[in-house]
Amino acid sequence: ELHRMSSQGPRSTATINGRPIHGMLISFPIVCFTLTLLTDFAYWQTGILMWQHFSSWLLLVGLVMGGLAAVVDFIDLIGSARIRAISSVWVHAVGNVLVLALALVNSLIHAGDGWTAVVPWGLSLSAATVLVMLATGWLGNCLVHQCGAGVSPHE
Repeated sequence: ELHRMSSQGPRSTATINGRPIHGMLISFPIVCFTLTLLTDFAYWQTGILMWQHFSSWLLLVGLVMGGLAAVVDFIDLIGSARIRAISSVWVHAVGNVLVLALALVNSLIHAGDGWTAVVPWGLSLSAATVLVMLATGWLGNCLVHQCGAGVSPHE
């Protein structure tokens, strides 16, 4: 593939001071969606409504930050032919869109009242979101460490 022909991986086009923005943003939805699963589980086990509220807020923050990360990722895709040439980048991108879609549906379900907003569909969607996110995160990690995608030149 194209990225193996160069000693340096394809650079990110969306940067601040040479640092890829995607790497700065992506931690927020990962943490928020993972904590959503944990707070859904806590609600399922205790019935304390506070946990459902935590889940709803975590989903909102995760969606906002994930949306920002997706915009930055899109800028990287359209800004670099070398990034677009890596086939697994597309799987990573589609997987991340799926994560956001699952989280959006989950957020709509969490807008319901109490128990029915979490059990069983909210909890199931939280688990599915985290599972897909684990797969796309693993793939993103491979893209950075094996292909050097989006790594700043002085790293």
